Amino acid sequence: MNRLPPKGVEIYVKLESFNPGGSVKDRLALAVVLDAEAKGQLRPGDTIVECTSGNVGIALAMVAAARGYRFVALMGDGYSVERRKIIRAYGGKVLLFPSSEGSSGGNRRADILAQKHGWFRPRQFDNPANPASHRQTTAAEILGDFAGRRLDYFVTGFGTSGTLTGVGQMLKCARPEVRIVVAEPANAALLAGGEWNIHKIQGLAPNFTPTILDRSVIDDLLTVDEVVARDTARRLATEEGMFVGISAGAAVATALSVAATAPKGAVLLAMLPDTGERYLSTFLFDGLNEESDDELLQTDRPASVDAPAPATAMA
Repeated sequence: MNRLPPKGVEIYVKLESFNPGGSVKDRLALAVVLDAEAKGQLRPGDTIVECTSGNVGIALAMVAAARGYRFVALMGDGYSVERRKIIRAYGGKVLLFPSSEGSSGGNRRADILAQKHGWFRPRQFDNPANPASHRQTTAAEILGDFAGRRLDYFVTGFGTSGTLTGVGQMLKCARPEVRIVVAEPANAALLAGGEWNIHKIQGLAPNFTPTILDRSVIDDLLTVDEVVARDTARRLATEEGMFVGISAGAAVATALSVAATAPKGAVLLAMLPDTGERYLSTFLFDGLNEESDDELLQTDRPASVDAPAPATAMA
């Protein structure tokens, strides 16, 4: 990052939106499907059902389409409509439930459907293939990129905890000097012992602790306000040229908080889980103009200086 970090500190980011399905969750989706195939739990034409805030659902819908399965997503009704449409674009189906039930409510509903119809449940919060995928890919990429180079902090959000656990375990083994910093929404800080509430940082903080979470890798647990996360995501777009989601804003806001008191010369790495394109209907875009920016034309200076030239047709 070039403009947001304080002087004397370097912050790098891992842009997971470059995965084929647009988010970090592509990694776990492929891993759990390949694992199930190897164990004989999935056969051609089977249906996969999973509770998701959206990114896992999109990733599973993509993998299902590529490998010949059907997919059904259980999603809270408060998540962005773009996510539902992308899942359906991949051929998946979406069943909505009240967001007030949290992820635990969606998981119960998915369990009922899986038992009733014989559908396969990846169980992203409990499946060891989830953190294993991050040990094998995400962590390996980070260790390769920072081989022979300084790295003091790794900052990530808390969702399924697959990234946190998998990368954290590998860093603790290979680079024990790196401090693992975890970001939670301030109004849903379950790991910090707080009360869970519905929040707007989609993809972070389920209303329970995943069984795959390895708490021993966490060095610092910090909370982030959802509006600060939103505003930081906006700054990433306008000041760094990175169009990312609110959870990415939460990670960078937390990294900036750490950087403010970090020793001179410190190097941080923050995980940016997805693209901002799946947040168009959320408060990430509140207040942004949808009409023509005609104020550019309201000036006494020559139009040739302030106004864009008229579009011309090309043969």
